[in-house]
Amino acid sequence: MLKVNNIEVIYDDVILVLKGLSLTVPEGKIVAILGANGAGKTTTLKAISGLLKVENGEVTDGTIEFMDRRIDKMAAEQIVELGIFQVMEGRYVFENLTVYENLMAATRTCRSRKMIRERYDMVLHYFPHLQRFQNRLAGYLSGGEQQMLVIGRALMASTRLMMLDEPSLGLSPILVSEIFNIIKRLNEEQNITILLVEQNAHLALSIASHGYVMENGKIVLDDTVEKLKENEDIKMFYLGLSEMGAKRSYRDAKFYKRRKRWLS
Repeated sequence: MLKVNNIEVIYDDVILVLKGLSLTVPEGKIVAILGANGAGKTTTLKAISGLLKVENGEVTDGTIEFMDRRIDKMAAEQIVELGIFQVMEGRYVFENLTVYENLMAATRTCRSRKMIRERYDMVLHYFPHLQRFQNRLAGYLSGGEQQMLVIGRALMASTRLMMLDEPSLGLSPILVSEIFNIIKRLNEEQNITILLVEQNAHLALSIASHGYVMENGKIVLDDTVEKLKENEDIKMFYLGLSEMGAKRSYRDAKFYKRRKRWLS
């Protein structure tokens, strides 16, 4: 469904952030991108969604294709109409609009009132909690409710590929579990393809089928989730486990930089 082919991204004409990055996302699957802060994960999503231009960023080399159609030169609003929707880190609701108005703001791709009603009913099916707050200003919702709202907004946009940026950020463990269960259900029941950026590797690998590991603007490792879970480097640096299954501190892993290139 999505092919990112050896792209480079530069900000402000001088700052090279992505350095020949490639990945693929098969239709109907959940693919995870793991990596520390500053690895380039969010920039990757913005390159796909067309939002780089807002921050004076640009794809300067390589191509991005969605359903065999090149999109890296398209405007963000055109990319949304193709069915790609980025759920931003930090939630970004329209605080001075109600829950209902936030959802209606994402109906650009809906072609009829009937379609709007169907999408709205779908949102309330997966997030029944929002029905009680339809007329509440979104700025007064809790963090978990806002996360439900922004995912609901993506559903209103008839999303085919949903890109989620750190959906667990700032939420309680119970809410995180609920949100990730719904993400998995949307994939299985609505056939929505998911590209997931998440620092919580346990969560990401629990629902994904394939994973990519990013460092310094590059993919350094990718494999099926089953193999990633058995990879000793993944266990140590992302799952926090040593070979014996014990918790291990990053400070104790002084040889990490020597293995920076992973399996190269």
